[in-house]
Amino acid sequence: MTKPRTEPACPICGAPRSPRFRPFCSARCADADLQRWLSDAYVIPVAEDEEQAAANEADDLAGQSERGRL
Repeated sequence: MTKPRTEPACPICGAPRSPRFRPFCSARCADADLQRWLSDAYVIPVAEDEEQAAANEADDLAGQSERGRL
């Protein structure tokens, strides 16, 4: 016997999804998700190696000194 296929829940509140607002259950949850994206609440952590981090820091310092001369 196979299990009946169940629809995944809304990723914001866990309520059943609505076909109209898929993958969310309502416009409210869709708007909440959009707000999270716009406010940078969703981020992908990046692990930089030491050489790349040092190069980025040197570039940042060079940019700051360039702005100070203007």
